[in-house]
This record gives sequence, structure tokens and C-alpha cells, in this order.
Amino acid sequence: MKTFLAFLLCAVMLFQFSFAMADTSDRTADDYPVPLYTLAEKAGFKIGICLSPNQLGLSDYTSVLTRHFNTTTCTNETKAYSLLDQAASKRSSDGMPRMNYTVADRMVKWAMDHGIGVRGHVLTWDAYMTEWFFHEGYDVNKPIASRDVILTRMESYITQVVTHFETQFPGVIYCWDVVNEAIGDNASEYNAADPRHIRTMRNGAPNPFYAYVGDDYVEYSFLYARNAVESLGADIKLFYNDYNMLYADKRGAAKYLVESINTFAAGDNGEYRVLIDGIGMQGYMGGYGAQSGCLSNDLISNTRASILAYASMGMEVHITEMALRNYDESLGQEHAAFYGKMFEMLRGINEEIGWNCLTSVTIWGVNDVTPNAYNTYTWKLNSTFGGILTENNRIKTSFDAMYDVLAK
Repeated sequence: MKTFLAFLLCAVMLFQFSFAMADTSDRTADDYPVPLYTLAEKAGFKIGICLSPNQLGLSDYTSVLTRHFNTTTCTNETKAYSLLDQAASKRSSDGMPRMNYTVADRMVKWAMDHGIGVRGHVLTWDAYMTEWFFHEGYDVNKPIASRDVILTRMESYITQVVTHFETQFPGVIYCWDVVNEAIGDNASEYNAADPRHIRTMRNGAPNPFYAYVGDDYVEYSFLYARNAVESLGADIKLFYNDYNMLYADKRGAAKYLVESINTFAAGDNGEYRVLIDGIGMQGYMGGYGAQSGCLSNDLISNTRASILAYASMGMEVHITEMALRNYDESLGQEHAAFYGKMFEMLRGINEEIGWNCLTSVTIWGVNDVTPNAYNTYTWKLNSTFGGILTENNRIKTSFDAMYDVLAK
């Protein structure tokens, strides 16, 4: 009996091991005849993965990045809450905000040294925004500054940041997400009379840009960013970025937002200035913390429909934070097949449209997330088994499926 139980236990362990390994490729980053980005370029778009400061020190991660991808996005380091320096802002002689670029510079320089472009993410975002930015003297114990003062600070911040990276690392940051997640998700988060659905609330808390500047803070952000880019004479595209952009509600609101941005400011000739170049679709697809809704063909058809809709507005499209979620270890091969189907659609979309509308795809759910992180934010956001790499940066069959489709 003990022998039988031992045999049964070994069989179960072997079965579990085979499941764990079934969706792992037997190839390393250098075993592919050409880089993945070379294949993507034939379809008209850059392809990339995200990058954190910690990952800079992981050679097995950076070897995949440098071999196969030609764009990356810093996960948090080029956001305002990471760059803004309160003490230096309080000391500034002109009263304008000051930044600490140390970590961001290290990451962007690394990308430059390796010939990789960077998506700048993000100039204006209400989530986690430093409250002191909006107060007199950059001091939360003092009153909120006037709208005009805050607008001046916003203009200075955007101009300084865009200028810094372009002058220090010319041409590396090829686009900026100017505003992130400004479209509300439900009726409690925006004014019903506003067809743009500009977010008034997030998770029950007021959007500080809306509260202290007004419902035109998005348009002002794009105006300031466009002025900075034109002053530099730089080839930097300006994007609006948001999640759930593959669904009809946000798609409709985005249409009105694009129209509002591009009719906000007139040039010297009296014609409206084009302030926005494109739409960033974050691309988190499937259930949030649950398998229900994952690996559904509707996600592919909705993504296609949204790309076509944004193209009809004259917008470029970037998929900026793609995570094709999967929480079920036994569905590794199905997940790989889903990756293949998604990229089959993406590979042909520019030819279908008739111009290069889709110009960049960045994967955010790069690695599987340890099951031990159950119910954490990262676990729910990217999923347990949704990566193109394992937890330990081994290549998975989902990467192979993407590669093989783009190689056709």
C-alpha cells in the first residue's frame, strides 16, 4: 500500500511538473534567427516590453529585451510623482517645480546605449499625484494655489521634462503619454453632461487636476506638450493613454476627447492646431484576478474594432501595456494560441487600414506572477500565467506563438 501511494504521489508530481513545463519554450533569446522587432517592423510597428530599475540588473531579462525588442517603457520612473522634488521646488528661485531625474536618466541612458526607443509615460496623471504640487509654496499646510498658478506650474513641469529628456538623450523618447486615464469608467466618476467623460473622481477621491484646474486640464496638458515639442523641433508624438480603450464606452468618449483637444487652440493662421497624435490602448485583457473573461476571442475583435475606430479619427495607435491574462496553469498552450491569434490580427491591421496606424506594441504582462502573490495588485493586473516569460525569465511558448505569427 505504501509503495502504491508513493508511486501515486510521484505520478501526481510528474503530472504537475509536465503542466508547469508544457508552456515553456526550449529556446533562449539568441536561438531565434532574427530579432522579434525585425519581424514586427514588417507589419509596421515597434514592439517592446516594460522596464523597472530592478530589471536593469537582471541580465536574463535585459538579454531578451536587447535581443528582441526595440522599444520600452519605464514602469514608474518618468511619472510626475517619481520625478517631482518637493524640497528643490520649495527652493526654486522662479517658483516653478523642480525634478530629480537620477533614476529616470539611468534608465533612459541604458535604452539609448542599447539602441532602444522609450515611450515617455506619463506627463499628467491624477493617480498618486503629489498633493503638495497644488498648494502655495508646495506646502500641504498652506492653501491650494490659484488655477492660474497651477496652470503655470503644469506648463513649466511639462516643458522642463520634455526638454530635459530630449536634450540629454536626443531622439530616444519618441512619444509621450501626455495624459493618462482621464476618462471615467461609470456615471459616478464624470459629469453626465460631458461627452468626453473627463474623470471627476477616482476610487471615491476627487481628481485633483479636475478639482483645482478644471475640466480643460487635459487640453491644456496637450497644448503645453505640443508647444514644448515644437520649440525643440523634435519628432515626438503625443498620446492620450487609458485602460479599457477596446470597449465601446471609452471608445465613444475618446472620440469626443480627441475632437476637443484638436479644437482647443488656434495657430497664427486661425486654424486649429493638431495637439494630439495618437491613442494609447493599455491592453489589459481578461478577468481582473479571475479566469472568467480571459482568452476570449471577443477581446481580439474588440481590439480590432477600436484600432479601426481610432484610425478613422486620424490617430496613430499604440498598445501600451498589454497583458493577455491567464490564471489557469493548465491552459498554457491555450494561452500561447491566444497570443498567436492576437498577433495574427495585429500583423494584418495596418494593411487592412491602408496606412500605418498601429505603430507600437508594448507588453506589460511580461513575466508570470508567482501564485504566492495571490490577490495582490500585480497578480490581478498581469495574472499568474499570462506572461511571455516565466517568473525566472525563461522564454515561454506564448513568445514563440507571437514570433511565429510575425515571421509569416
